[in-house]
Amino acid sequence: MKTKILASLALLSSAFAFTSCLEDNPDYAAGIPSPIISLEDVRRLYQGSDVVLETGKLAGAHQIVGVVISDPSGKNVPGGPNTVVLQNKRRGAIRGIILPLNDTPTNLAAGDSVVVDIAGATLSKASGALRIEGLSAANIEKVGSNKKAALREVNIQTLLANLDTYEGTLVRITGGSLTPVPVSGDMYKGDKVLADGSNNSIVLHTEADASFAARRMPASATFIGIPMGASAAPQLWMRTAADALDPSGPIYAKFPESFEAVPASTKGSYNMNTAAVPDNTVTFGTGPWKLYQSILGNTSGRDRYTGAQGIRIQQNLSESAYVEMKFDVPNGATKVTLIYGAYYTDPASSWKLEYSQDQGKTWKQTGQTITDAGNWQRSITFLMDISGPVRFRINKLGLGTSNPPAVSNGRLGLDDIAIYEN
Repeated sequence: MKTKILASLALLSSAFAFTSCLEDNPDYAAGIPSPIISLEDVRRLYQGSDVVLETGKLAGAHQIVGVVISDPSGKNVPGGPNTVVLQNKRRGAIRGIILPLNDTPTNLAAGDSVVVDIAGATLSKASGALRIEGLSAANIEKVGSNKKAALREVNIQTLLANLDTYEGTLVRITGGSLTPVPVSGDMYKGDKVLADGSNNSIVLHTEADASFAARRMPASATFIGIPMGASAAPQLWMRTAADALDPSGPIYAKFPESFEAVPASTKGSYNMNTAAVPDNTVTFGTGPWKLYQSILGNTSGRDRYTGAQGIRIQQNLSESAYVEMKFDVPNGATKVTLIYGAYYTDPASSWKLEYSQDQGKTWKQTGQTITDAGNWQRSITFLMDISGPVRFRINKLGLGTSNPPAVSNGRLGLDDIAIYEN
């Protein structure tokens, strides 16, 4: 009986607490919707013609929030100095939008967190990119500084296939080179073609008065910037000179290797020797690769890849697992880049990049052993100065069964391996 009475009192107390919460939150009690709408929901309103952003169309909201990703100090902002590019993340979706203002936003910088009142403004499209017009600096309230905006890794092929998703957001593009290869005296200013080794390309655009317009261009780099769906050709707008990372020679033809040339079922077993897959070797766009204790993984949200699939390497092994080139590239290497991460919620693992200049008879490590694979996608760059024919492999170390924190040996995901000439 005593137990029943205590349970009843607890239930009654919870009911009073819930009622009190409703009374303390008049918006909730009255059924008033949130004043904030996500950028993804705003972008969906555009169906080919201008949309006046009235509260009725915004589900009762009148504000957007986000982090400023444009940088006025570089003077290379899509739309000019009176434009702010805003990015936010909601329910896992990262989206951006361009805000051309009627005056100059003198107090805003990259990394500022802001609230923007968009009531009565117009959602429009110009030069192939969505924008909210009719705003002024007074519509923007700065509420924080030095915020880190989400930065997504992407290759050019994936960017082009999903331009609406990436437009107006901050991306880092791996596996790209300027074409034609810049010669002495070539500068950033103007439109340059940034291409991967498979003839996918975008335009790297730099305004004539940008702070880095007169800088010499590298043949290749990992570029950070803001993609724009321009009417003539998709563009990437760097913000400052610091957005060109690890300059090097041009990327080899057909790279980056995205492991898309064959279906995932071709290599669905970690250690498989068949007539179709002899010695665990599969031929992709760049050539044959040995996938020892490795498969082609395409599980969304778990495997770490761009496009449709990537590599997943086995866990808990006491022997090394390899993703190994069975061919050479002819002109040495100045840089190797790739994307990696732990599979799903697996522990990290240890792996190293190795190279061979005797057709795979012996191997040498370049760079450090990597141990920080987490449940996300990240890119890494290895710089080097190798002359002559060379091939590479990823060597995932056989540390045995995972027993964190002493031993971490989870499954490892890889994708977009790119090699750059010397």
